[in-house]
Amino acid sequence: MAKELEGFNFEQRHGKARVRVGRVWRSKDGCRHFMVEWNVNISLLSNCVAAYVRDDNSDIVATDTMKNTVYVKAKECSEQLSAEEFAILLGKHFTSFYPQVFTAIVKIVEKPWERISVNGQPHEHGFKLGSEKHTTEAIVQKSGVLQLTSGVEGLSLLKTTQSGFEGFIRDKYTALPETRERMLATEVTASWRYSCESVSSIPQKSLYFNEQYLNVKKALVDTFFGPPERGVYSASVQSTLLQMAKAVLGRFGDISSVKLKMPNIHFLPVNISSKDHGSIVKFNDDVYLPTDEPHGSIEASLGRFWSKM
Repeated sequence: MAKELEGFNFEQRHGKARVRVGRVWRSKDGCRHFMVEWNVNISLLSNCVAAYVRDDNSDIVATDTMKNTVYVKAKECSEQLSAEEFAILLGKHFTSFYPQVFTAIVKIVEKPWERISVNGQPHEHGFKLGSEKHTTEAIVQKSGVLQLTSGVEGLSLLKTTQSGFEGFIRDKYTALPETRERMLATEVTASWRYSCESVSSIPQKSLYFNEQYLNVKKALVDTFFGPPERGVYSASVQSTLLQMAKAVLGRFGDISSVKLKMPNIHFLPVNISSKDHGSIVKFNDDVYLPTDEPHGSIEASLGRFWSKM
């Protein structure tokens, strides 16, 4: 919210970034352990203009206090909860406990610790680090209005066939050949916004958002690859991106919009020849040079008509 300050529009916020917290819960019998590692970022929109104009810090919530609050609230959570629930909990605390704070923005990135199996049996307290990360952002207002977004980062996908790129603009700068047979690789960054608009309207089912995270990720992956026996043809990253976004909105009614960023990570055909020996390596859809720089950058968002995106 902008304020007029000496004839100018003035906006400000402050917060604490990269607060790392680990939390372990134990089953009732104490045997099985559950754990998360979260990287928490907090931004508060508050009425503390006096600190800027009059050297008066009496309305500032210290960022060290914000850090401590993360650990206190993690300690108070005696039952396992999702990153989304924890973000909302923090947002509700900051907007209700401090009269000066009218909006709290809490972002969390969850490190992908996964339970390990030994001899086919899930380990009671052993975990290994996975790949893609679960993300969330909760924007909580003092009135209880909520904007909740979840997402995934670093979802690396690759298929070795059923991809092509044809019919694009050709001019004097174009060297790329058309093809109906290429490798398609990307690292998906996705975010989706839930339709709940207040803290009182979020689902009460335990770990609901963790379940939805896995479901949405599965929908994205399944659409990218297609059926296991034959796959699905991709005419472009753009076409595949749209099909993935439509799959999410088609399957999950409580999601109002989805945004996808999918760089085209290239695997370049290898052809090697020399003047003396001719062809040394002749490409036959088999030997590639993997490279991620430079790469194509494709992103888009899809939302229902009533969605605020």
